[in-house]
Amino acid sequence: MKKLVLAGAVALAAGMVSQAAANDRYMARPPVVISPDLAAPWVIQLGYAPGKVLGREIGRPAAPASVQVQPYSSEPRFDYRYGEPARTLRQPTPDLQRTAAIVPAPAKKAKREIDPMYLPQQVSYEGSHKPGTIVIDTKQNFLYLVEAGGQARRYGVGTGKPGFEWAGTHKVTQKREWPDWRPPSQMIARERAKGRSLPSYMEGGPDNPLGARAMYLGSTLYRIHGTNQPWTIGGAVSSGCIRMRNEDVIDLYERVKVGATVIVS
Repeated sequence: MKKLVLAGAVALAAGMVSQAAANDRYMARPPVVISPDLAAPWVIQLGYAPGKVLGREIGRPAAPASVQVQPYSSEPRFDYRYGEPARTLRQPTPDLQRTAAIVPAPAKKAKREIDPMYLPQQVSYEGSHKPGTIVIDTKQNFLYLVEAGGQARRYGVGTGKPGFEWAGTHKVTQKREWPDWRPPSQMIARERAKGRSLPSYMEGGPDNPLGARAMYLGSTLYRIHGTNQPWTIGGAVSSGCIRMRNEDVIDLYERVKVGATVIVS
């Protein structure tokens, strides 16, 4: 009899346990609590302070005042309590110190050179003029100093520009070193009409348009002279005078005597 009562009690208890287990399926579950120390780094990034679990306070204080909790955005946030943030790449910036030190070099002026064909040369000469005669070819812009043995010393010259060409035969009447310059009145008036003012007198020297030497031709206003513009040699550039480089006119000056014949063609 006791055995039957005990078996009935066990069956009743089992039934009650089964019913309670079945009822537990539909009961509300207690909240799952995660340690704030583990959840804080991730929860802060989502905009929540440590101590909140499933939206309910569990008595833990919020994040310290030194930690600024901001709403979630596209830029990740970091809690400095848990280490240093990863370094971000910055756009390269110009080297301002070196850039400021670089000063552009001033542009150099191109040096104007004489064409090598107009440099002094020893050439053959087949003309009938005697040695010591000067022959000037205004078409080719060459001056020949006739020498013995069918030879001549040739120099490049600048000659009269259009409207100032001339031809004829004259004598060297005088020679001067570093001559002064007195422009003729016609030249002064002509240049004034162009808006350029010429001095009535200029002392001889490196800036003087007549250059280092001058040989005067007869009673004319024309001369064989040097120039402070050597790049003009080889062209029709003067008001009728024969221009030479300063080094060339000095060389010719030493070779020619007063009274020498000058033929311009």
